Order: sequence, then C-alpha cells, then structure tokens
Amino acid sequence: MNLAFDEVKATQAAALFLKLAGAPLNYMALIKLLYRADREAFRRFGLSVTTDKYVSMKFGPVTSNIYDRIKASLNPNVHPTFWSAHIQRTADPYAVALQVDPGNSELSRAEEQLIAEIFAADGEKGPFTLADECHSDFPEWDDPGESSSAIDISDIIAALGLSEDEAAHIESLIDKQRAAFSLVA
Repeated sequence: MNLAFDEVKATQAAALFLKLAGAPLNYMALIKLLYRADREAFRRFGLSVTTDKYVSMKFGPVTSNIYDRIKASLNPNVHPTFWSAHIQRTADPYAVALQVDPGNSELSRAEEQLIAEIFAADGEKGPFTLADECHSDFPEWDDPGESSSAIDISDIIAALGLSEDEAAHIESLIDKQRAAFSLVA
C-alpha cells in the first residue's frame, strides 16, 4: 500500500523544515525529520505529509523519492525537477539548502503546525542522533545492512499501535487519495 508521490507537496514540506532551520540542513537529518512528520501525520490525519514511499536503510527509515531527488541533484545529466528548482545540495555534499521558496499551497495549516512541532522537538538534533532514535523508536524499521528494504505503510500503521478501526480508516483514506491522484495525473 503506497501513496501517489506528490513532488510539489514533498518539496514544500522539506522547504518548511529548511525555513525553520534558517540554514542548510544535513540531508540525512532532513529525511529523518520528514519521516517523523509523515509518521505522526498518519497518526493524526490518516495520510502522510510528503506522500512518499519508505525504505529501511542502514541509518534508519528513509523517504525514498526525496532521497532519490537529493542524490540526483549533483548529477548534471538529470532533468530538472520541481525539487531541484527549489532545493539543492550545497558545497557541503551532505547538506541541502533552500534556493527558491516553493510556497506552501499544498500544505494544510495542520500539516504546517505538525512540521513546526517536529522541528521544535527534533530540529536541533544531529543526523546520527536522529538515526539512532529511529532505530530504537520505530519498530517498522528493519536493518537491511548495506542494502535497503521497503517499509509498507501498513507496517507504519501497525507500529503506531492504532485500533483496528483506526487502521482501516487510514487504509481507506490512502485508497481514496490514490484514486483521486490518478484522476489528476
């Protein structure tokens, strides 16, 4: 069960974290903050903020499409994306910075508030502290060694400890979001 990736919304969520930081962020830290926001959004709203898919990697859960865009940002042969028009790697190869504000048209006020809460709680933590906390706090993460393995949204929902009715409601919302996105795409 995966959502349809909305690059504009994901970029706007990442940009908000970067604006709150007021400076470039280590990209691993940004990915961990985005994952935390998505995880909590599933609990509160039934849908993620970034609409990304997730994988377990050596340093914890990863927002996969966002990570791919970060990696591609140093490759001059990759076609520009909405992400790359707004967020780029810096001279520090492990940091990303906001180049152009993408706005917040796709984020609800509740999502903006959630991102601000996640940043207030965890934004000052280093990338390896965030990774270590993901290992210990998120049972959906499974160490794949030097590889990666998919984290299904149903695994995240199960790890949140929601009731069966709450989990079924979230799955219904995801199905509706996927159907709505396919009408637009």
